[in-house]
Amino acid sequence: MSIRNLDYLFKPRSIALIGASRDAGSVGDVLARNLLRAGFDGPVMPVNPHHSSIQGVLAYPDVASLPLTPDLAVIATPAQLVPELVEQVGARGTRAAIVISAGFAELDSDEGRRLRQRVLDAARPHLLRIVGPNTVGVLAPRYALNASFAHLAPQRGHLAFVTQSGAIVTSVIDWAVPRGIGFSYLVSLGGMVDVDFGDMLDYLANDEDTRAILLHIEGIEQARKFMSAARAAARMKPVIVVKAGRHPGSAKAAASHSGALAGADDVYDAAFRRAGILRVDDLTELFAAVETLADLKSSAGRRLGILSNGGGIGVMAADALLAAGGELAELSKPCREALDAVLPATWSHGNPVDIVGDATPDRYAAALRALLDHPQDMDGLLVLNCPTAIAAPVDCAAAVTTELARTDVRIPVLTSWVGGATANAGRELLNSHGLATYDTPTEATAAFMQLYDYRLGQELLMQTPPSIPEAFSVDRDLARSVIREHLARVGTGWLEPTAVYRLLTAYGITIVETRDVSSGAEAAAAAESLGVPVALKVRSPDITHKSDVGGVMLGLENAAAVSTAAEQMLARLRREAGGARIDGFTVQPMVLRPHAHELLLGMTSDAQFGPVLVFGQGGTAVEVVHDRALGLPPLNLHLAMDMITRTEVFRRLRGYRDRPAADLDGIAMTLVRIAQLIVDLPEIRTLDINPLLADSDGVLALDARIFVSAEAPVALAIRPYPRELEATLTADDGRTFFLRPILPEDEPMLRESFAKLSTQEVRERFLVPMRTLSHITAARFTQLDFDREMALVLTEPGPPGRRDIYGVARLSADPDLERAEFAIIVRHDAAGLGLGKQLLQRLIDYARGRGLEVLWGITLRENTRMRTLARRLGFSEAPMADDSTLTRLTLEL
Repeated sequence: MSIRNLDYLFKPRSIALIGASRDAGSVGDVLARNLLRAGFDGPVMPVNPHHSSIQGVLAYPDVASLPLTPDLAVIATPAQLVPELVEQVGARGTRAAIVISAGFAELDSDEGRRLRQRVLDAARPHLLRIVGPNTVGVLAPRYALNASFAHLAPQRGHLAFVTQSGAIVTSVIDWAVPRGIGFSYLVSLGGMVDVDFGDMLDYLANDEDTRAILLHIEGIEQARKFMSAARAAARMKPVIVVKAGRHPGSAKAAASHSGALAGADDVYDAAFRRAGILRVDDLTELFAAVETLADLKSSAGRRLGILSNGGGIGVMAADALLAAGGELAELSKPCREALDAVLPATWSHGNPVDIVGDATPDRYAAALRALLDHPQDMDGLLVLNCPTAIAAPVDCAAAVTTELARTDVRIPVLTSWVGGATANAGRELLNSHGLATYDTPTEATAAFMQLYDYRLGQELLMQTPPSIPEAFSVDRDLARSVIREHLARVGTGWLEPTAVYRLLTAYGITIVETRDVSSGAEAAAAAESLGVPVALKVRSPDITHKSDVGGVMLGLENAAAVSTAAEQMLARLRREAGGARIDGFTVQPMVLRPHAHELLLGMTSDAQFGPVLVFGQGGTAVEVVHDRALGLPPLNLHLAMDMITRTEVFRRLRGYRDRPAADLDGIAMTLVRIAQLIVDLPEIRTLDINPLLADSDGVLALDARIFVSAEAPVALAIRPYPRELEATLTADDGRTFFLRPILPEDEPMLRESFAKLSTQEVRERFLVPMRTLSHITAARFTQLDFDREMALVLTEPGPPGRRDIYGVARLSADPDLERAEFAIIVRHDAAGLGLGKQLLQRLIDYARGRGLEVLWGITLRENTRMRTLARRLGFSEAPMADDSTLTRLTLEL
């Protein structure tokens, strides 16, 4: 349902408390006190059959007796009564309920699950939204709503905090009240029978009173809904998350390298990163990150400059920075010369910049000015101070604030005044000037890395991968036939090696030629055909890691050696892998690339997020080394390269000493091809390429395994590019154009096409004059979440980003996927040829196919061409009440 009727939850005009109580200290008693004492401007109607009043307010014996229909019902009764109560308030017209009661699915019993379903069934006909069950409640300080049994009332502020746990809500309130931290909303989702994190993200993203969204997540059930909502919210305001359960007590056994490496917490990490969410470790970091992001511009890189009056704390900061994955900035010669001119000869002559313990406020200001004059040397600057008898910390802080006020600061500046009572006055001064200040250098460097991580997340957020991100051809029909043949003949299980070879080559993935054989004699013959030396490997559905049991023999120089090796391998496997089914062997030519890196590329299926891609160092010790990065398909080259750079092996792939760099583009393209394979063939559950050899000459897969299943898969967490919408349109003059969904690569051509529009065309499309389309705006138009938005571009056939765009038809749905706004423009040099009608009709067909109910748009009344076109396609027209120059076009679908 998403945000439908959530206003009744957070902005009710009237409330019924069902289960209100006079028993001191009971949940019903605390709820009544909180609701009635919060200052709520509306009737609060207690429901209790045994009392005529609660907290001095008239009570009612049942729902039927209520004098008016409540917008919000708060239910705190035994669980068995809840379904009937939900039905009663829903039938009266109530549109939101908070179910405080426990005793549902959290008990992990059949009865609890039945009760949960009965609650849903009772609410659904009335479109009644439910928070809970088993929740501490909902607080909206802005609207004086405290529908909770929290022990304290939070202050009003601009942070929204959402969690599944009631205990976390009350702990956060307890922590925040003495610190003066306020909230727009605090929500305990509890059992999430209806309202979940996706709904809350959608609602809070558009809430003007909320400047940042804080999440405490235990688990996510609807991954695609969450990802769509998170990506939309993170584009508008910071979204910061703490994920509970980072270290599970037991490890899941996996039948593949990819499965073994893709732990559930790592998958959440990858999802948060893709959604543009900043992840932190605990609640303290959560609130610190809010202040950091509010006070500082994001960091473009990991290079930090450090300015200190003490060598020890400078080194501490450097250690903390490097441990967190940051880099010490390297000062350029002009920067060092500028520092030489203002510092004593005993300064450190490098980074950290130690200006010596006798530093005066003037020396601080001069050194700070010299560093800020060279912003290209660093991505951020940390200013440290430790107390000395030479200069008071508060005076040094004053010098810093004064210098920053008169300097054009182009990088984030963080501060840490170390110490206790002596440092407090300096910290207070820095805080009063809006500077980000931290108690310790470690906290400051952690904040700097959060800025960097947030920037990376925002960049990844703008990437919406296409179906074929870069030009490469695939043989989908061949690939699908391989899967169908296996499922028809064998069913669920591991593909034969030759089938794996056919499947990967169909997607342009280079893999060493593979022959399946059933005996030693056939293996010898295959070796002669392929050319020696060869590798011999056992073929068995029961042996996951062949080398662990002696199922691999390399460098066999002739046919006789191959035959002998096969016999020896069989004997060894009977001893060491007794009971394993042996189907035969595979024979492959030996590949001699002594300087190649061994990599792992693969995918596994996560119960929540569906297919997950894995990249990292490969070889037989892959689980021991544990060097990997995860990502969600689909990918493009940018996203694939991000996965690669997040591994330790990336440093070696760039080349070192006399070893040239590996073909990074080739590795990234292989990841892209694997991602596309997974998108196209949902029957694939597990895929391992290990090792993938990579050197300066390219990439080559030596061994690969693929597990397929006919069972319904977990859906992709991110909806991929809808290739089925591609089409060829013919204009009235006979010219043909290519119609397809927009791609991120279209951004430069969209800006170029915008520049070709006339002033009138721009005004008719955007309703206001615009001279240029900015990079940020164009990026937002081209990088879509296809689960909620669609933009079809009219262009010429060819690579995206290299062909003119002649028209765009855009649709943006509300989070409920019921109504969508549309807009359309056809460039003047393609207008009047029937293309606008075809574009809009395609958009209408798409909207109907997605189940949308209403398509609407706003245009200028003077735009007669658009109004005429819309009427021909069935749109109704109505003038805008608040602006006589505009008209609203509406189509009931």
